[in-house]
Amino acid sequence: MYDLYIANKNYSSWSLRPWALLSELGIPFREHLVFFEDGSSWERFRKFSPTGKVPCLMDEGTVVWESLAIAEYVAERHEGVWPKDAKARAWSRSVATEMHAGFTALRGHCPMNIGLRVRLREIGAELQRDLDRLGELWNEGLSRFGGPFLSGKNFTAVDAFFAPVAFRVQTFGLALDDVSLAYAARLRELPSVRRWYEAGLAETWRPVAHEDDGLGENAVLLEDLRAKA
Repeated sequence: MYDLYIANKNYSSWSLRPWALLSELGIPFREHLVFFEDGSSWERFRKFSPTGKVPCLMDEGTVVWESLAIAEYVAERHEGVWPKDAKARAWSRSVATEMHAGFTALRGHCPMNIGLRVRLREIGAELQRDLDRLGELWNEGLSRFGGPFLSGKNFTAVDAFFAPVAFRVQTFGLALDDVSLAYAARLRELPSVRRWYEAGLAETWRPVAHEDDGLGENAVLLEDLRAKA
């Protein structure tokens, strides 16, 4: 059985990806939740991760880090991680890689904090460009492969890579087209993603750096749905 090391469910978008993938596909794993620390978590995470970051997967002595590498490692051992159709698979890998390496404005201005509801005073050009690209990708996949997921009828790794974005859309009330908003809601209602959300709301640990992240002068806090710290 795999051992998956993750951090706070309220904040850790990178952890959510492999967690949702394994959970939604019914692939057994043991969860190891290691909370972020105030300051640097590097020394704590280095005990199990070569990079001092999460997520990290262990499989009988084999250590795999980075969410995309974990998805590929699991895909070599389990069906359903990527779509069977070659064209859908190529598209899905390209899009998942784009998400893994890009969308820096979206990450920077809208960090994952699933328990908050926030309004941005303004949407800058870089963030709008990311939102436009997001809608373009989601509409393309849903139209080209028939939905209800990005590469067809089944949830695959490319959907797992956008699960954190679905929470960002909710937290910041991001303006997308109706098709994209419906897809984001569909991801949030998946059983595994719903369990993650409920666990994140129950967390009471509030590392200062993650609490301050994204809540600058451009952000107005509307509501905090989390359990009291």
